[in-house]
Amino acid sequence: MTHEKYQTYAAYLHLEELLSLQVEQSGTNGGDPEHDEMLFIIIHQVYELWFKQLLHELDFARDRMAADDLPRLLHTMTRILTILKVQVAQLDILETMRPLDFLAFRQRLEEASGLQSFQFRELEFALGFKRTNVFGRYAEGSEARRSLERRYHSPSLWAAFLRFLHGRGFEIPEDVLEREVTAPTEPSRAVQAALIELHREDPFLVQLCERLVDLDEGLQEWRYRHVKMVERTIGARPGTGRTAGAAYLRNSLNRPVFPDLWAIRTDL
Repeated sequence: MTHEKYQTYAAYLHLEELLSLQVEQSGTNGGDPEHDEMLFIIIHQVYELWFKQLLHELDFARDRMAADDLPRLLHTMTRILTILKVQVAQLDILETMRPLDFLAFRQRLEEASGLQSFQFRELEFALGFKRTNVFGRYAEGSEARRSLERRYHSPSLWAAFLRFLHGRGFEIPEDVLEREVTAPTEPSRAVQAALIELHREDPFLVQLCERLVDLDEGLQEWRYRHVKMVERTIGARPGTGRTAGAAYLRNSLNRPVFPDLWAIRTDL
C-alpha cells in the first residue's frame, strides 16, 4: 500500500532539496573535501534561516505594536530574544574549528563574505540602523537588492515603538513621529523624557522596554563574539570580500540600535 496522497515529513520540509545544498568547494577538483568545510557551510546556512525567522518575528512585533496588543508583543519579544541566544551559542560550535582547519579551505570562499548577507542588513534596517552605503554590494534588480530596498523604505521597529507609545498617551514629538522612514535612529531628549515618565508610571511597558534593551545587548554580544571568533580563527589577516577582517568588525562594537533606552539610565 502506498501513502502518496498523504503529506510526509520529508516532503513538508523539502528535505531532499534542503540536504542537497551543502556543497563543499574543496572537493570539486577530484580530491577529498576538507572535513571542516561542511560545518562551516551548515553553520552559516542555519544563521540565514534564523535571520529569516527573526525578520518574520520583528515584522509581527511591529504589527502587534500597531494593534496595541501588548501581551502578544511581549511574547514575540521573548521569542526573538531566545532565537538570538541560540545564534550566539552557535559560535561555540564554529569555534571548534581550528585555524588550520579553516585555512585548508578558506581560499575556496574567494570573494564570498558574511558582509554580503542581505538578510543581516535587513535586520539592521528593521531595527533602525539604516544607511545607503550597503546597497552597492547587491546587483541592481536582484532579489537581494529588492528585499533590502523594501526594508529600507519600511518603518523600523523603533519607529513603530514610538507610535505605540504615542497611542498610549505619552508625549512623543510630532517631528519624531513624522521622521522619514529611511532616516537612521537618532537619540532624542524629548523621547528620553517620555521614556523616563513611562518607567515611573507603567510597569507593564517597562517590561517591553527591558526586552528591547535585552535585544540591543544581545546584538552587541553577538557582534563581540563574532569578532573574537574571527580573531581566534584568522588573527590579524585580512577578511574575505576585501575587508580588514577583525579590525573591520571591531568598528561595529558598542553601537546601540536603541540609544534612548540606554541614555535614560543615568536619569531614572
